Amino acid sequence: MQLLEHIRETGSISAAGRAMDMSYRRAWLLVSAMNAMFSHPVVDSQRGGKQGGGAVVTEFGEKLLSRFRTMEEKIETAVASDIAWLDANRSKSTSSASEADISEAPTRRS
Repeated sequence: MQLLEHIRETGSISAAGRAMDMSYRRAWLLVSAMNAMFSHPVVDSQRGGKQGGGAVVTEFGEKLLSRFRTMEEKIETAVASDIAWLDANRSKSTSSASEADISEAPTRRS
């Protein structure tokens, strides 16, 4: 969804990809996948040329973005008390542990 927001801001798949440290190819493949995923296009794009290329988030894409952000808000609200409980009950020694520390922790194997 962040890619769509960058496309909306820049009018360019390439610029949107750069804003996310993503190659043009990866950004284009993601846009292509989103367009194939839904019954309506999410992004319309034009090839470069005399007037230059460009991309625009379609009306459907705008609705998709809006609904997605609304779903995020609902999820955050629904789990807010659980997240607060987790934060309140973390050990002081692990409260500053980074994701790298957590990902390097030994895993339990069956």
